[in-house]
Amino acid sequence: MIYPDEAMLYAPVEWHDCSEGFEDIRYEKSTDGIAKITINRPQVRNAFRPLTVKEMIQALADARYDDNIGVIILTGAGDKAFCSGGDQKVRGDYGGYKDDSGVHHLNVLDFQRQIRTCPKPVVAMVAGYSIGGGHVLHMMCDLTIAADNAIFGQTGPKVGSFDGGWGASYMARIVGQKKREKSGSCAVSTTQNRRWIWALSTPWYRWRIWKKKPSVGAAKCCKTARWRCAA
Repeated sequence: MIYPDEAMLYAPVEWHDCSEGFEDIRYEKSTDGIAKITINRPQVRNAFRPLTVKEMIQALADARYDDNIGVIILTGAGDKAFCSGGDQKVRGDYGGYKDDSGVHHLNVLDFQRQIRTCPKPVVAMVAGYSIGGGHVLHMMCDLTIAADNAIFGQTGPKVGSFDGGWGASYMARIVGQKKREKSGSCAVSTTQNRRWIWALSTPWYRWRIWKKKPSVGAAKCCKTARWRCAA
């Protein structure tokens, strides 16, 4: 087996801001072939609205078709939340989610499908709450790196709702049907140190390591593996 060079893994990453034209996200690219999409709404625990999802779709499409990019990171601004799902204030104030043309539509399912069909690895970097629709987003990614304070779970059942899409079907595949029922039907949240979260994340790669010099080592490994497979 050929392992990535340690000097390459631990080298500092130089990011270039590509966020021009975006309001709800930060979009960055590195000279190492990594793209990073950051949900930049910390004032609402990085909850998404239709505009947020639209911008994430645009950024992911750009990274997918950029030949200089080999792996994509999805994360949230700050360390309080990765994503807390759909912005309920926006939903309530406007009588439901609406797109730019006024049509009732929350295009997050399009973004979830886009993640699953992306030929490049998508890595979720989760700190704090990954709840509801945010929980589904990290599950769609190929790899989840969880901070010590990461909290995963569904909230819909507490208000008589549940995720009838990817959140129900795909979670059952990766953690098992009965564990999915515990979270998806009973709204039981879990912290990273719970045993079954091993199926949802990669807890051995601690946040304190992620934020230091080897910050995107896991992403670099994914990029290296992807390019070698393509070769």
